[in-house]
Amino acid sequence: MFISVQELELKKVYFEVAFPPGEIEFHDDGDRLSQATPLQSEGSAELLPHTLGEIRVRGRLAVTMRCDCNRCLEPAEFPIDSSFDLFYRPAEVAEDDEEIEIDEGEAEIAFYEGGGIDLKDVFREHVLLTMPMQRVCRAECQGMCPICGQNRNLINCGCEAKFVDDRWSALKKVHVKGT
Repeated sequence: MFISVQELELKKVYFEVAFPPGEIEFHDDGDRLSQATPLQSEGSAELLPHTLGEIRVRGRLAVTMRCDCNRCLEPAEFPIDSSFDLFYRPAEVAEDDEEIEIDEGEAEIAFYEGGGIDLKDVFREHVLLTMPMQRVCRAECQGMCPICGQNRNLINCGCEAKFVDDRWSALKKVHVKGT
């Protein structure tokens, strides 16, 4: 759904949308991040008065995302149900000045091009920023065995990782004369 500045100049735009899995592309560093449920959102978009085309988009978003657990590599689901309050400025405003100093409040502002914003892009960005940095299937996940590669949640492989302090390994090669 595209929301144009021309439309926002006339009135505030309300939206209630649902995107089925696969309609929004989520590429996140090879994670294989995908939607497990439809992404549902409702909210509004408005053109802020006395600005150079700044748009405020706020609402609520709910979706369940799926990707591999960072510890055991099994598929895991991450429910997201959060509200958002986002600000967008036209990209041309940023390009006109050579160097722009921003204060702390402006660090939360994004930019748009092409006369408006696409809600798919807004939702994609919000989902990626809301996903946890450490994506684990559950808090007690034991992960993969570093020795044999088995999933420790499924099999107790019995491997014991021996800690080797190789900081002193160079001294093993030193031969002292006369001893």
